[in-house]
Amino acid sequence: MKKYILHLVVVLVSSIHFFSLDAFGQQNEVESLGNVEGVVMPNYHYDYVPDFTYQEVSDRIQAMDLEMQFELNDRVFSFIQYFTVRNREYIKMVLARKEQYFPMYAETMQNHDMPSDIIYLSIVESGLDPKIRSKMGAVGLWQFMPATGREYGMQVTTDMDDRMDPEKSTVAAAKYLKSLYRMFGNWEVALAAYNCGPGNVRKAIRRSGGKTTFWGIYDHLPKETRSYVPQFQAMLYVLNHLEEHNLHLEEPSYPLEYESIHFNRAFHLDRMASLSGICLSDLEKLNPSIKNRKIPESHQAIALRIPKSKVFFVKENLAWISDSLGKSAPVLLASNPAPPSSTSSEATSSTSSRLAYKVKSGDALGKIATKHGVSISQLRSWNNLNSNLIKVGQILIIHTGQEQSTVTSSALALNEASAPTSKTYTVQPGDSLWIISKKHSLTIEQIKRLNNLNSTNIKPGQRLIIG
Repeated sequence: MKKYILHLVVVLVSSIHFFSLDAFGQQNEVESLGNVEGVVMPNYHYDYVPDFTYQEVSDRIQAMDLEMQFELNDRVFSFIQYFTVRNREYIKMVLARKEQYFPMYAETMQNHDMPSDIIYLSIVESGLDPKIRSKMGAVGLWQFMPATGREYGMQVTTDMDDRMDPEKSTVAAAKYLKSLYRMFGNWEVALAAYNCGPGNVRKAIRRSGGKTTFWGIYDHLPKETRSYVPQFQAMLYVLNHLEEHNLHLEEPSYPLEYESIHFNRAFHLDRMASLSGICLSDLEKLNPSIKNRKIPESHQAIALRIPKSKVFFVKENLAWISDSLGKSAPVLLASNPAPPSSTSSEATSSTSSRLAYKVKSGDALGKIATKHGVSISQLRSWNNLNSNLIKVGQILIIHTGQEQSTVTSSALALNEASAPTSKTYTVQPGDSLWIISKKHSLTIEQIKRLNNLNSTNIKPGQRLIIG
């Protein structure tokens, strides 16, 4: 359709010379198209690049409500031209990622009494890629080197790297930038020091004869740093004047809502994904500090970020999931060999496994019991149920054999005795979790976790897993 309209324009319009920008921002004369005086070529192309002048940009900057000094000059203007004309795709990429981080950036800067304009610095540092790594070894949205990261409270080990954590690294960046501002008393100079280090900035100040502004020490700074601050200022301008440069956000991505949950054990993220039904890529995205998809023993106390949509399920089944994370099989959580005294036929049927079954719509306890060749009373006992009521999404533990459906009632009885892999205790009158914990050398929290208890309330006759 666009080609058809443009064809009509070519037929109607003549003897007017137009200029267009090529891929490198150079002006090329377009051949004469007709001789109809006063006709203006319409713009039908989505990626039309509007013309602009130095004065127009200067006027727009003067009208901006900025918290930091912004001096427009030829160097800054050249970067504005670069991002709005020659590298528009980079701006579009940044816009697609912007909503994932900018709200959190703004809140963090406000909490640390920082200029809100600082949030644009992360674009220059990383292009809003939390896992990007420089040739020098700087990592993350704010490009921290290992030593500086550790200095500002981030773990940098072979197992964990908090420099890739958006929230932790943003807090560290706010603190570091604030310390640099206190050191030099000028935000542009503080940004320069963030890029090349305070030592190089002090050297540039000495060589300039004691000047204390960025443009005063510009000629004495490392080459990369001379471009660094102008790029930041260009980005600050461009993202506040997208409409004037026909830059549009097409498909934004938004942050995943989450809650942090402690499991207090070492485990692999793919194991968590298989147990909970959480997309593995979502777990990795929410927990970028975790390397090799593994929470090691040395960091087992950290809280794992869980997508908000899965929090209820995980909390409802926290004891079972936490207990299962340490086991290798995805569904069969444990197995028991047949008792030595069994006959050969009984030995086959009594080889039992601990199966996690997720209740589906239309399920009833009796239906599940029949399906797995066990009794309703066994299901209730294994899952500490006080009635036959179950709900969709609930996880039931079933101790079942490989050929359970064909076993005799005597074999079922044998399975009932031999299948459970966990040790249980029946609550007695006068018992409390504290008394039970002392009897069995456990902590109250361990008992609560094993039995998915939300409180310390227990009652006589209740069966608790204690090992």
